[in-house]
Amino acid sequence: MENQSFLNAPDRKPPPQRSKAVIGVLLCTYNGEQYLSQQIDSIIDQSHENWKIYVSDDGSTDDTLQILESYKKQLGEERLQIFQGPQDGFAKNFLSLINREEIDADYFAFSDQDDIWLKDKLERSLHLLSNTPGNAPNLYCSRTLLFGSTQTKSEMSPLFQALPSFKNALVQSLAGGNTMLINQQSRELLKRIDSNQKIISHDWITYLVVSGCGGHVVYDPEPTVLYRQHENNLIGGNMNLRERVSRLRKVLSGSFIEWNDHNLVIINSFKTLLTEQNKATLEIFEQARNSHLFGRIALIVKSGVYRQTVAGNISLALATILNKL
Repeated sequence: MENQSFLNAPDRKPPPQRSKAVIGVLLCTYNGEQYLSQQIDSIIDQSHENWKIYVSDDGSTDDTLQILESYKKQLGEERLQIFQGPQDGFAKNFLSLINREEIDADYFAFSDQDDIWLKDKLERSLHLLSNTPGNAPNLYCSRTLLFGSTQTKSEMSPLFQALPSFKNALVQSLAGGNTMLINQQSRELLKRIDSNQKIISHDWITYLVVSGCGGHVVYDPEPTVLYRQHENNLIGGNMNLRERVSRLRKVLSGSFIEWNDHNLVIINSFKTLLTEQNKATLEIFEQARNSHLFGRIALIVKSGVYRQTVAGNISLALATILNKL
């Protein structure tokens, strides 16, 4: 049995505050002037008050930097620091913060520039993550509550009920990076990623690496983030039928192959750190991708890889049959 944890819907009562733990909020920005202030305000308003904001700006040409400087003046440099990003995509920008030696905290939370955090987001994340063994890499993630430009709350992201695991992470990202909290051990793992490698998504690779290396993954069915839906989103909510059909088309057109190619290069660099069970699963999955039809089907079944929904597993089966793994 792998060391993964899955929480059924917990009580929404405020957990006891762990005020001594410092949480480093890793905020990436790029031309985010329209919504940035609302996100920073929601961080300032957190019930867990012991946080520091570390911003990596990826070359904004609007008023993003001026907004950040005004908050820096308000909060002080001890609580908000601004860095220049690598200007190589959002995933590389997040990982650049992971690698900055100036950043010092007990836990680390990824933050997008245009969301709004629920008031107990950090407190809840820390409470649920602190129930896992502290000597292992740990990852917390949750559902989100989608809303539009009017800030009217709407539907939640899909509820996933299968166990989080490496077998799931090989073929699916579990939750948005904007919900994630990781501990120091998980950060040290992510720092091992070669910065020259192409990264499909920082949240997917975090889930893949932490689960693969025997870490504990906590998936919270309660939302902690208001995820803003607008035309400038880099990654959509993947909620409605049109978006799901579009994603299926990408999988079957060969995008899934490309995503897996890049993810597998990275996870293979962690091979000595993978658990024996996960190492075996990885080898079977890679054999399946290079096998003919019936062998491929048999090996995928043997590997045990799975997605979180019926529709997702149907798309995985189609990708297997059509050699789009």
